Amino acid sequence: MGARSQGCGSWDSPISSADLVRGALRLSTPRIEAGRLFWLEGRPEEGGRQVVMTGALPGRGARGALRDVREVSPPGVSVRTRVHEYGGGAYAVHRERLFYVDDSDQRIYLQQAGAGRQPLVDAGASYADLVASPDGRWLFAVQERPRAAGEPENRLVAISLAASTRPAATPTVVAEGHDFYASLVVSPRADRVAWLAWDHPNMPWNGNLLETRAWGPEGPSGPVHRRAGGARESLFQPRFRADGTLFVVSDRSGWWNLNRVEEGGLSAVHEDAFELGRPQWSFGMSTWAFLGDASPRILASATEEGVDHLIELDPETGESRRRPTAFRSIHDLESRAGWVACVAGEAGRPASLQLWRGGLSETEPICVRAASAFEIPPESLSVGAHRTFPSAGGRDTHAFVYAPRSATSVARPGEKPPLLVKSHGGPTASTTAALDPRIQFWTSRGFAVADVNYGGSSGYGRAYRDLLEERWGLVDVEDCVAVASALAEEGSVDGERLAISGGSAGGYTTLCALTFHETFAAGASHYGIGDLEALVRDTHKFESRYTDWLVGPLPETRSRYVERSPIHHASRLACPVIFFQGLEDRVVPPNQAEAMVEVLAQRGLAHAYVAFEGEQHGFRRAENIRTALDGELYFYASVFGFEAPRPAGVAVVAERP
Repeated sequence: MGARSQGCGSWDSPISSADLVRGALRLSTPRIEAGRLFWLEGRPEEGGRQVVMTGALPGRGARGALRDVREVSPPGVSVRTRVHEYGGGAYAVHRERLFYVDDSDQRIYLQQAGAGRQPLVDAGASYADLVASPDGRWLFAVQERPRAAGEPENRLVAISLAASTRPAATPTVVAEGHDFYASLVVSPRADRVAWLAWDHPNMPWNGNLLETRAWGPEGPSGPVHRRAGGARESLFQPRFRADGTLFVVSDRSGWWNLNRVEEGGLSAVHEDAFELGRPQWSFGMSTWAFLGDASPRILASATEEGVDHLIELDPETGESRRRPTAFRSIHDLESRAGWVACVAGEAGRPASLQLWRGGLSETEPICVRAASAFEIPPESLSVGAHRTFPSAGGRDTHAFVYAPRSATSVARPGEKPPLLVKSHGGPTASTTAALDPRIQFWTSRGFAVADVNYGGSSGYGRAYRDLLEERWGLVDVEDCVAVASALAEEGSVDGERLAISGGSAGGYTTLCALTFHETFAAGASHYGIGDLEALVRDTHKFESRYTDWLVGPLPETRSRYVERSPIHHASRLACPVIFFQGLEDRVVPPNQAEAMVEVLAQRGLAHAYVAFEGEQHGFRRAENIRTALDGELYFYASVFGFEAPRPAGVAVVAERP
């Protein structure tokens, strides 16, 4: 039977919002220890609870799945840290001991087989980026503790594990004095530690420092030494080789490439136009690893034109070669004891935890865990094409463009599809070409989608990332407008039905595009920013000075904040908007969305406000993820004139109060 003609937006789709959350998992942080693979998985169907999982590695020469797969963190506990609000590095493993942060009180606990859990620290502070020393004597962490006035204090601490049965004690301070710390690593002989640090107003991708300190059985055994970095050089993921040589990724060449740390500073291992680094929005990030303790080879995830590739790098010659895989996004790379693990996504399969022995030339990866069991029929799968578009000021911008596709439906004769432009968060972040089932939710219903890596996105070199310096709300918006306009002009989409959607910083870009331009006919803001000054006033420490770089310092450049805040120019907003907001969001508090909703209501513009109890910055509960998807579809249906069911809790309002 052939496909039937239907109005775009209301195509019969094999993908429902329930399919996208049923059994869905957030996979991260693989660790290999004592013959077992560990990983963290978040479960939207359990309210976003995160658990530590483990399974025994296959025996030598064996192939196939892990054995003895089970949940190892305690029942009912969510393993999550709130440091920097985005967390990361919430657990560590050393032999039979599991160390983790309990989301309920942010304390570190020790869990051992056959024994109850034991708190290792007192209450009153939060911990992240847990790292156990190779000898098992120490557990290192980033500590964030409140102060009586002002911002919380961040520092590096070490917890002695020599007497694991003792009550919780005061940790030993490893380093303090900087505003932020991350990425601590311990040398193989446990005689040195290295870490990254930075200070306001920088974010770690603007500029940071690499520091080291000698370490002994009793703790620190020397002063802190600055080894590399600066206000305009971004370093990422230091790591010791088995012989004690320290390596770190630096963007001093214009690209995040690998460097060797020497007495006189850094020595470039290679200089290639691809990126090994990533913006450090969370702790515990890893894109490269040595292929076993005895091997000098390095396996890395290199980003080129928005796509991640596995490469093998020789640190002595600087030569690199690409390893063929179907992966298009690769992160959380781990290598130990002859095994490699990572979380990877493909164009046609959901993200999954992958495991293989040694280099990819030796064995094919084993899919340990998929983020979703749901499979999209190939006939309804839209694959993103990387495209470059001309934008304002003669610069280029990039996007992955997805055409509508369905096995059962086609557009009515003469109809062009509506376009949904997606603006990623960050804004210093990026989108990937890996399968995102949420994009397929739209394309299988007859939408075209453009997922934009606007100027300021990572993965295209330092110069492209720096395009956003003091130009947030301009460059990102211009690029999204340029992509939508180009696709409409070439006739790929309906220029009268252009929508834009984004979360967090992407929500700000969305609101700016809807307020300051007339390109889009509708939009959706997911926990987006409407008032830049309110963002500075209300947000948390990690991002409290981010706008110094994105917009300019206050109060000197206050006029820019007013000029670029949609809330101050709401009279220019002339199209419908739907808002989705977590009521416990500390990154972008609810008052931002509520202020914009009030203006829309006063002006009598169609709008909807969907607030979620118990949600923070980003939605973790399955029912709320579903409502956000179905609610956005229903909102566009009400604006663009196609049919879609209305989910509970979503109402489009157009009347004046």
